[in-house]
Amino acid sequence: MRQFRMAKFEFRIGSTALFILALALALLMVPRAAEAQPAGKVFSLGILNPHPPRPPGAGPTGPEWPFRVNVIGRLKELGWIEGQNLKIEYAFGEGREERLPQLAEDLVRRRVDVIWATGPLAALAAKRATTTIPIVFWGVNYPVELGLVSNIARPGGNVTGVAYSVGPELYGKQLEFLRQIAPAATRLAWINIAGLQSPEMAAKSAIFQAAVRGLGFEFSGHIVSRSEDFDPLFASLLAARIQAIGLVGDHLTIRESKRIVQFANQNRLPSAFGMKEFVQVGGLVSYSANLAATQRQSALYIDKIFRGARPGDLPVEQPDKYELWINQGTAKALGLTVPQSLLLLADEVIQ
Repeated sequence: MRQFRMAKFEFRIGSTALFILALALALLMVPRAAEAQPAGKVFSLGILNPHPPRPPGAGPTGPEWPFRVNVIGRLKELGWIEGQNLKIEYAFGEGREERLPQLAEDLVRRRVDVIWATGPLAALAAKRATTTIPIVFWGVNYPVELGLVSNIARPGGNVTGVAYSVGPELYGKQLEFLRQIAPAATRLAWINIAGLQSPEMAAKSAIFQAAVRGLGFEFSGHIVSRSEDFDPLFASLLAARIQAIGLVGDHLTIRESKRIVQFANQNRLPSAFGMKEFVQVGGLVSYSANLAATQRQSALYIDKIFRGARPGDLPVEQPDKYELWINQGTAKALGLTVPQSLLLLADEVIQ
C-alpha cells in the first residue's frame, strides 16, 4: 500500500489500483493508427485512374503519377503498408476514358475493399459498377450535380471524397484574376470535356456564365472529348476571333497542356486555368487547389473506411487552400502588365 500526501489531503492507492492506473495511462499513449488497426486482415485498395501508369513522355523508367507518393505514401504514414496489410489493385485507362466502365467492373470482380477514383469520369464509372464497395473520389467538381452523392454534408450511399469544387465560385475567381491581367479581352472561350452533361450541370453552367458576363466577358462554351478534337477547336476559336481562353483542367486537357498553351501564346490569347501545371508550361494564370495536399486528404478517408467508417456518413470535403500562380514571362510576351497587388497575392510567380 502506497500513501500520498497533497497539502492537507491524504489518500491511499493499493498496488492493484496503481497497476490498473499505469496500464490505462499506457493505453492512452498508444498511437491512434495502431489502436484502431484491424487485426489480421489484408485490405485491398483499387486505384481507378484514367491516365497511363506514367505521365506522357516519361518512358518506361520515368516518373510515375504523383498519386503513388501522395495517396499510398500517406496511407503508409497511417499504418497501411503495401505487401503487409495493404494490397493495391491498379486499373489505368491509358488515356482512353471509354475503358473506365470496364476497368471499374474489373475492380469490383477483384473484390477490392475500397475504390479510389481520380476524376469525374472514373468516379461515375465506379459508382455505376457498384453500390456496395466504398468509393473515395478525388479531383471532382460538382459531385451532387454529377449524381455522385446526394448531399455534401451527408453523402449517403457508398461514395464520398474530396471535391475540387462544389460550385461555380472557384472558376469565377479564376477568371476574375484573368480580367485583372487582361482588361481589354472580352470574348472568352471556355473549354470543357464531354461526358459530364446533366440538367443539374446545365443549371450550374448557367450560373457560371452569368458570373462570367458580370466580369465583362462574352462567353462561349466548347466541348472536347479526345485529342483529335483540338485542331478543329483551335480553328473555330480563331474564326470566332476569341480573345481569351479558360479551362478547368482534367485528364484530357492536362495531357494536351503544352499544345493548348502553345496555341494560346502563339495567337496572343491570355489564358486562365484550373491547374498550376498549365502555368508551369507557359500558361498565363491559374487558380487551383494544391493537388498533392488534396490527394493526401483523400487518403484519410480511405483510412477511415478501412477502420470501419461508412462512406455515406463522411461529408464530402473541399481543399483547405487554393493557390494563385502567375507566369510573368508569358504576361510580358503578351504585352500585359500584371498588377503589383496581384503579384503580391500570388503563391508563385514564374519569371
